[in-house]
Amino acid sequence: MANVKEKYEDSLLYRIRHSAAHIMAQAVLEKFPEGKVAIGPPIEDGFYYDFDLPRALTPEDLESIEKRMRGIIQSGVNFEKKVISADEAKKLFHDQPFKLELIAGLESGELDDDGNPTDVKPEISIYTQGGFTDLCRGPHVENSRQINPTAIKLMNVAGAYWRGDEKRPMLQRIYGTAWSKPDELKDYLWRLEEAKKRDHRKIGQELDLFSINEEVGAGLVLWHPKGARIRKLIEDFWSQEHINNDYDFVYTPHIGKAQLWETSGHLGFYKDNMYSPVDIEGQQYFLKPMNCPFHLHIYKNSLRSYRDLPIRYAEEGTVYRYERSGVLHGLMRVRGFTQDDAHHFCRPDQMPAEIDFVLSFSLHILRSFGFSEIHAYLSTRPEKSVGDPAMWEDAETALQESLDRSGLDYDVDRGGGAFYGPKIDLKVKDAIGREWQLSTIQFDFNEPERFDLTYIGEDGQPHRPYMIHRALLGSLERFFGVLIEHYAGAFPVWLAPVQAAMIPIADRHLDYARQVAQELKKAGLRVIVDDRPERMNAKIRDAQNQKIPYMLVIGDKEQESGQVALRLRNGENPGPIPVADFIARAHAEIAAKS
Repeated sequence: MANVKEKYEDSLLYRIRHSAAHIMAQAVLEKFPEGKVAIGPPIEDGFYYDFDLPRALTPEDLESIEKRMRGIIQSGVNFEKKVISADEAKKLFHDQPFKLELIAGLESGELDDDGNPTDVKPEISIYTQGGFTDLCRGPHVENSRQINPTAIKLMNVAGAYWRGDEKRPMLQRIYGTAWSKPDELKDYLWRLEEAKKRDHRKIGQELDLFSINEEVGAGLVLWHPKGARIRKLIEDFWSQEHINNDYDFVYTPHIGKAQLWETSGHLGFYKDNMYSPVDIEGQQYFLKPMNCPFHLHIYKNSLRSYRDLPIRYAEEGTVYRYERSGVLHGLMRVRGFTQDDAHHFCRPDQMPAEIDFVLSFSLHILRSFGFSEIHAYLSTRPEKSVGDPAMWEDAETALQESLDRSGLDYDVDRGGGAFYGPKIDLKVKDAIGREWQLSTIQFDFNEPERFDLTYIGEDGQPHRPYMIHRALLGSLERFFGVLIEHYAGAFPVWLAPVQAAMIPIADRHLDYARQVAQELKKAGLRVIVDDRPERMNAKIRDAQNQKIPYMLVIGDKEQESGQVALRLRNGENPGPIPVADFIARAHAEIAAKS
């Protein structure tokens, strides 16, 4: 059990990337001596550095900088740390305005040396390698030869505002990647190329699944018939599994009075992510950014006894959150989305079993959609929090012990919980190894207090219930985007919008094709008949491009024998098969969700 951030920062790969960033900055300043440097941290899969340079960088610049980096690496320079005073730092970086601003923050104790706010006044340290020195807390490799010069690559240049502030200077951010071995770099570059091929926006257009129209509004999704069919299949499965596991469904409005959001705290803490209010008969109403307050009011509508608990409310509720246009991204980051919320209300003695249940249920659902590699992250109490410390301790213990019983691999993000409660996040790996966060199991000690939720205990006195918030798929929009990229649009048979395409070779085979199609539809399969006046090979190719699992070709032999010639979208050609046998095969694959 380890803190995931600490584990990465203690790794050799982190030090390699951090050192590669400094070597890149050295190479850039050798090329542009008048350049100004900002910050350059390691990030997931690589590193970046921000610069103020006399001109825009070109692809040729990146090539020459990368070549110089290899030269510096092979020269074997040492990375040397030194702790200095603020006055020494100011003299050293007298011609670097961004560094002087960071030094001022360090001196006052307001910032660490990466420019992040901190309550602790840190030491001021520098690292030097070759002719380059920068403010830095490390860590680095001892010598540049610990970096493999054939396992680094500069990726691209992007614009970035200093300190993320649109009113501050625009800088040039150079992104790079570094790995221990060249094979790891090769694999990473392959994954990037494969990710481009799997881009859900590209596949969504090719398969006619969804669109986002600027006239409708940025970040607002239009579900086309095929995409809507997949969504309905997801919703039907989701609903039936919730019924099977003793959830009650609820439905709530899309708007709520300002008073509701004042009570919940959203107007105090979340208003920047909410849309402007609408005036209705002199009262302000807001589009809902979350479903939680409505569920709490449903709970409060009746007097609750300890015998009534646990109570589980589930809803696929559409919420609206303001996102800047620059961060919108297809289905992954939108302004209106449907969240598959659930809220569990339970007694303290029920809490461990309830956590076990919701974790097991979440894993079952994710695995049903084909995600076999699942990693958990436990986030614990931050410095600033609300709620009884004893409740925090009980909740964190329940979450951790449930993870231990589940057998899942997990990391701990100490202090990474929300101010209102600890949580478990479940992240899945897709077909090319990318991690996506989907399910969240989150305690909330804030809302039950704000809405004064109670139940009557065995002692006849009111008690505060534990409330567990659970978003299983996250949102239907984002989950659909993840599914598209995971399967590259070739959905498993049970989710495919069209499961079989009937392909008659000639017009004389059309009646038999339609007859078979009706038989398949009665058996619950989703079928189309391609009656276009096209050649058979063109129809097969089009069906494969549309990722249809089965192609059923019909010619004279099939019509005479009452069979179909089966072809698969992956190119396999099993050949003639009786219609009843094909139905049995399809039903078996649907039942197995394969």
